[in-house]
Amino acid sequence: MIIKPRTRGFICTTAHPDGCAAQVQQQIDYIAAKPRLEGPRNVLVIGASTGYGLAARIAAAFGAGAATVGVYRPSKSSDTRTASAGWYNSAAFERKAEEAGLKSFSVTGDAFADETKAKTVEVIRAELGQVDLVVYSVATARRTDPATGETVNSVLKPIGPAYTNKTVNFHTGEVSEVTLESATEEEIAATVTVMGGDDWQLWIDALREGGVLADGATTIAYSYIGPELTKPIYREGTIGRAKDHLEATAHRLGEQLSSTGGRAYVSVSKALVTQSSSAIPVVPLYVSALYKVMKAKGLHEGCIEQTHRLFAERLYAGGEVPTDEEGRIRIDDWEMREDVQAEVADVWSRISSDNVEELSDLAGYRKEFFGLFGFETEGVDYEADTSPNVDMPEGRRFSAGE
Repeated sequence: MIIKPRTRGFICTTAHPDGCAAQVQQQIDYIAAKPRLEGPRNVLVIGASTGYGLAARIAAAFGAGAATVGVYRPSKSSDTRTASAGWYNSAAFERKAEEAGLKSFSVTGDAFADETKAKTVEVIRAELGQVDLVVYSVATARRTDPATGETVNSVLKPIGPAYTNKTVNFHTGEVSEVTLESATEEEIAATVTVMGGDDWQLWIDALREGGVLADGATTIAYSYIGPELTKPIYREGTIGRAKDHLEATAHRLGEQLSSTGGRAYVSVSKALVTQSSSAIPVVPLYVSALYKVMKAKGLHEGCIEQTHRLFAERLYAGGEVPTDEEGRIRIDDWEMREDVQAEVADVWSRISSDNVEELSDLAGYRKEFFGLFGFETEGVDYEADTSPNVDMPEGRRFSAGE
């Protein structure tokens, strides 16, 4: 079929296998051009198919020569429907790892489910023995509690007064005002259940109980803080409450792992174009303005650049890991520079539908959004007849309850 992007709001319902493979190769090339990382040897990435999870897997494998296990949801194609971008990304990673002689395995299933954790422990025990780095990078709007069977949904709302600010339809460039009503206590609790640290804790418990977490192991999860203008909808909203819980979980895990020399961190990343951030009102316009400023200053980074800096200059630089006063690793340091935020604030005060293309990098935002799904990638023939059916290399994928 001729595979074209089909969008529904902030979601693209198709993905291009060749485009996804090309982008995986670009990330591998970036890491391969850097000095070798003195990093982990055996790595588990939970949420490994896109974004920071995929970048962490690539950096560990192709930067440090690590063996990896990636956990992600299965989303195969049919003759009339494409697979997810995550499926195509993971298949491309597995092929490249095989070509490079690297050990890599995929466990496909719901990361929240007990059977996925059990299958992952089984695979690690059989194939790697133990893991010394666990990356938790699950981003989803819904979670089914394995203990109760109850399914809850997260919400993107402020806590306290209703919040009004500018937002943009990044497809059309229309800048408008949006008002978000305050979250209820039930919605706050549900968002913490989905996006907080409970599942991260359950994963570490399962790995420890299964005997597959090495002494001295490191575990990391990802967070975001952001500027004043996004605080009501992000850091001081329902998502922020979940991130507070995630960071508290990091402290608790650090205490639990310290007896065997282990450590746990939350890494605070910069604002990027992701499926999750595209769904948050206000954020796409902020990111578009931020990209314009950071690119002009030569400070712009994507997931792979951020991840390399996290590994090379923080986690595996030798000595004590630099953190802020809350114990968080700050890879958002360039975004939060005073000069960067001052220029973004100036753009924000002037931006409208009439000048959004000039004052911001909305074109770059659109390109990166479609790039998440394998589109608008250099060197790919999007007019070619392309099969949507892409399989994993033989013996590298294990199913958990499909």
